[in-house]
Amino acid sequence: MSELVKRQIAKKENETTILFDSLIPNQTFLTVNYKSPEDYIKQYWEALQKADKPTLRGNIFEYIIYTLLYREGITPFYTQAKVAFVPNVNFDTLLYCQATPVSLSLKTSLRERYKQADLEAIALKYVHRKSKCYLLTMDSTEAKVQKAKILSGDIIGLDEIIDCNTNDINTLVDELKKMQFTTSQKIDVVEGNLVK
Repeated sequence: MSELVKRQIAKKENETTILFDSLIPNQTFLTVNYKSPEDYIKQYWEALQKADKPTLRGNIFEYIIYTLLYREGITPFYTQAKVAFVPNVNFDTLLYCQATPVSLSLKTSLRERYKQADLEAIALKYVHRKSKCYLLTMDSTEAKVQKAKILSGDIIGLDEIIDCNTNDINTLVDELKKMQFTTSQKIDVVEGNLVK
């Protein structure tokens, strides 16, 4: 059985989990040695490029980030998460800290995808004003362009764009490790005196 399934990072074994498990031979994600989060991602990303499976890049990138969070002790976290009162959005990764969500949108390349991540961040912040929203990418060129848009105010929902090929990811992981994450609380949609 895949470590991804054992650790509940993946629900079941499939083509993507099998490929992920085979990227670094004779090791699981739990035994891969790395110097920094950036190095961990780089090892998996370079192995994925050699595997030549472009249709699975997005899913594998998600597993790379999920396993990195797991290895760094940044748990619990939700994958493909839905948030109450934020309709029609599945967040790639959501962490919950003191009733404040932290969203990680995961995109291998940006092109127009940053717009989707920004809209999702706006929707989340409309309900949870103090939430933090990050876009993680492997697209260094577009990351620079979109970071400038955050500074100019053209991107208003995302707090930061993280280029996973740089120290940006190390800094983000360090920040996340300082936070205490929990599972989300259950909420009553309506509270008050109920008259029947």
